[in-house]
Amino acid sequence: MSIKGAPVAGGTVDGHGLNIVVVAGTWHEVITDGLIEGARRVLDASGASWRVVRVPGSFELPVAAKAAFDGGADAVVALGVIIRGGTPHFEYVSSAATDGLTRVAIDAGRPIGFGVLTLDDEQQGLDRAGLPGSKEDKGAEAADAAVSTALVLRDLRG
Repeated sequence: MSIKGAPVAGGTVDGHGLNIVVVAGTWHEVITDGLIEGARRVLDASGASWRVVRVPGSFELPVAAKAAFDGGADAVVALGVIIRGGTPHFEYVSSAATDGLTRVAIDAGRPIGFGVLTLDDEQQGLDRAGLPGSKEDKGAEAADAAVSTALVLRDLRG
């Protein structure tokens, strides 16, 4: 895990008038709840309207993101946890979630803040979940990316 080169947050982004949906898997509850809490802090500070929708796992994130856009969301924050195991399942789910979310964002022309953690072990997730003692807050980063990009797109289309 490398945080070298990560952008430095420039303050709170004004997300008033934006409708954001956070879609989050249910696997690895402690880590996922930490990601949701990080997203909540950023979204509350931005003033955006938002809600959380839970899906069974990361594989289901793309279809939930599509439904959120179909329902009028300006942006989605996708949060999930995929931990490598002893079978190829990790690669299949990671690829499906990443490719699916990319496709949904491009097809919708709206941003998805990518907060899907692909990990070798649980400790890496705890280090990235924005929990006390974590080195990173990937939920906050994903929410900031979603709001910031939604604002850029609104300006470009304005």
